[in-house]
Amino acid sequence: MQFRLNRWLYALCWTGSDRPSALFDRATAARLPGNARVRIETAADGTAALSLSALDKLDEPASLVALRAAAAARMPRVDLPEILLEMHARTGFAAGSTHASKRGARAGALATSICAVLLAEACNTGLEPLIRLDTPALRRSRLSWVRQNYIRADTLVRSNATLVAAQAAIPLARAWGGGDVASADRLRFVVPVRTIHSGPNPRYFGQERGVTYNNLTSDQFTGLGGIVVPGTLRDSLVLLSVLLEQETALQPTEVMTDTSAHTVMWTGQDRDPQAASRSGRRCSYGVRSHAANLCSWRRRQVSAPTGGARVSAARRRAWSRNASR
Repeated sequence: MQFRLNRWLYALCWTGSDRPSALFDRATAARLPGNARVRIETAADGTAALSLSALDKLDEPASLVALRAAAAARMPRVDLPEILLEMHARTGFAAGSTHASKRGARAGALATSICAVLLAEACNTGLEPLIRLDTPALRRSRLSWVRQNYIRADTLVRSNATLVAAQAAIPLARAWGGGDVASADRLRFVVPVRTIHSGPNPRYFGQERGVTYNNLTSDQFTGLGGIVVPGTLRDSLVLLSVLLEQETALQPTEVMTDTSAHTVMWTGQDRDPQAASRSGRRCSYGVRSHAANLCSWRRRQVSAPTGGARVSAARRRAWSRNASR
């Protein structure tokens, strides 16, 4: 959102001297005296600090309390293994896990073993809490064999696609959304071992290294896909890959993310100002040509070395004159 506001201000409000940050500062300063919830307080050491008043607490209506109690009464208390086994009975998602040799399995109660291994991997508890010597499907040898031969990236993708399709058929899920909108977010983890697949970032990992797990969730509250990247790469660098490589029945056309991600626009070569200048052609954006040139100059100024400041300034003045016509 901030990038869009900056781009709009550069295109419409550029005067040659004012920057979007200055325009925002003036607008904030004009509204500050009339806002009773914002105060500038002076600390004991003489430094000024911005103080924001807490929001008023809203009481929960009686209808919401009754609805929460009714929903909680309808939810039975079950264990996680029972949930997985019931979901397999309803959807058959464990059938997507096939042997690495592509041969059919002769073992009985294979779905029980697959659900047990998935639960152990998801909870990061290992196989020990799930081993039962009196149940052939839950013995250590069976679970180890299933984990080595049935749990792979392609089998997890097929099982997840089955679950997404099953939830998309539920009327309540269709009321939540049609599957056209997805949300992208990330989780960061510190990697305690030395590996080339991790990256540094003192803000999130301190003196250690870590990874970022980027995931994509549909508006029907189903996970469409994910990818693990080293360090803290921006969402825009990997989000397109996650969107195109997900193999579920849903095909989102809009992706929502927060403001910490870059906004990236993929265009053809004939509409790229930098590519067109290298090939000797002139790019055309129609009535938005001057605004596009201003945005292109802004992107180059951010990444340009200090030595090119005079050239960039000359180009800026020329584009500003053209934009004012």
